[in-house]
Amino acid sequence: MADSHAKHHDYHLVDPSPWPIVASVAALATAIGAIAWMRTAGVHSDGLWGITGPWLFAMSFVALCFVSYMWWADIVKEAHKGDHTPVVQLHLRYGMIMFIASEVMFFVAWFWAYFDAALFPAGTLQPENVSQVIGMVQRNEVTGGQWPPQPSESFTSTFDPWGLPLVNTLILLLSGVTVTWAHHALLENNRSQLIMGLVCTVLLGMIFTACQVYEYGHAAFHFSGNIYGATFFMATGFHGAHVVIGTIFLFVCLIRALKGHFTAKQHFGFEAAAWYWHFVDVVWLFLFAAIYVWGAGANAGVGH
Repeated sequence: MADSHAKHHDYHLVDPSPWPIVASVAALATAIGAIAWMRTAGVHSDGLWGITGPWLFAMSFVALCFVSYMWWADIVKEAHKGDHTPVVQLHLRYGMIMFIASEVMFFVAWFWAYFDAALFPAGTLQPENVSQVIGMVQRNEVTGGQWPPQPSESFTSTFDPWGLPLVNTLILLLSGVTVTWAHHALLENNRSQLIMGLVCTVLLGMIFTACQVYEYGHAAFHFSGNIYGATFFMATGFHGAHVVIGTIFLFVCLIRALKGHFTAKQHFGFEAAAWYWHFVDVVWLFLFAAIYVWGAGANAGVGH
């Protein structure tokens, strides 16, 4: 009878938790607040959403961060209790692989938008009658039928890819080396080099973000008013957001490493962070090759 509650299998039955439903509500409220805020941004509005949108977004986002912290803290406790058996760790890896696959498709949408505009700057729609032309802006009217678009009030030139974008590329590639260094140090139980590698990776991630903020501040085009700016900032901006998230991910791993959480045989949290960081590196290489180099045009860097 004393052994009736012992676990005789490799699976972990999760304890009842309030975090899934609370996280769902917080995420929904965050999305509603963000949409309301964006719809009323820059517009004088005394309506309900114009007033409550920013506050709803801020409070819901703080709640979402709190729930994330508490939920992941529970998962860390499960790992320390021995609930993450090899079979459970395998399933966690499958989950992370599926998450990264969904992120790949997320970026496919931004690349699709960019290449659709770049390969067909004059547009592909051919109206069959005059009624279809009414209210429709032809793409060649805003691009001049060329890519990069013709200079306008909201677009002067693209970035020189061999300036700061190249420096940022080298920074991210170096960060991929340092996170791999940290991983191999962990596998060899070399905790000092693990910590050193994570410190270098986090610092490089912060430097990359700072360089991209500086780059945005010196862009010769705007987000609105031209199709190049819209596709550029959506693709590189979401990548920048992923860099920030990955940096936080690795910083948490650094704190856990300082507390001695990881071992050579059990370190899925760090492994997931390393996979995510390598994904961010690969996406940037595609962004650099497609947007900065291939799409630079003849007047890249003019006016910077």
